[in-house]
Amino acid sequence: MNFPILFASALIPIVIGAIWYNPKVLGSAWMKASGVTEEQVQTGNMIVIFGLAFLFSFFLAVGLSGLVVHQTGVFQLFGSDPSFAEAGSEYRVFVDNFMEKYGDRHRSFGHGALHGGLAAIMFALPLIGIIALFERRGWKYTMIHFLYWFIALILMGGVICQFS
Repeated sequence: MNFPILFASALIPIVIGAIWYNPKVLGSAWMKASGVTEEQVQTGNMIVIFGLAFLFSFFLAVGLSGLVVHQTGVFQLFGSDPSFAEAGSEYRVFVDNFMEKYGDRHRSFGHGALHGGLAAIMFALPLIGIIALFERRGWKYTMIHFLYWFIALILMGGVICQFS
């Protein structure tokens, strides 16, 4: 894992959110669809809110890295074997040879963006949709949030895959 890239990609949802939820973009529509007032938006401890948003975005980046960097699966398969850490062991030689041959496969921004978009469709949309159903929110509310995460996860996936 490339932690500097994961930390950097965790900033993407915050930057996209600052634009997306701005009242001049979709902020007013979001407030109306969610029943939040301008006064409510101004309340709360912003350091805590943005700190936790960054922490959660970092968790998302770590999880997303396993989806967009396919080589991670090789380490998941063999990394738990005690002999994996030993230079020259059967597992270590296999993984080193595998990474030499296939370590750069599917390591592009476009590939990561594709998987980031799929993650948005397969994870973010169902989660947002289920919450919206039980909160009795409309499709406008669901789509505002989903499209935000669709863009954010596409960009996060692309950055993580290209630069990790």
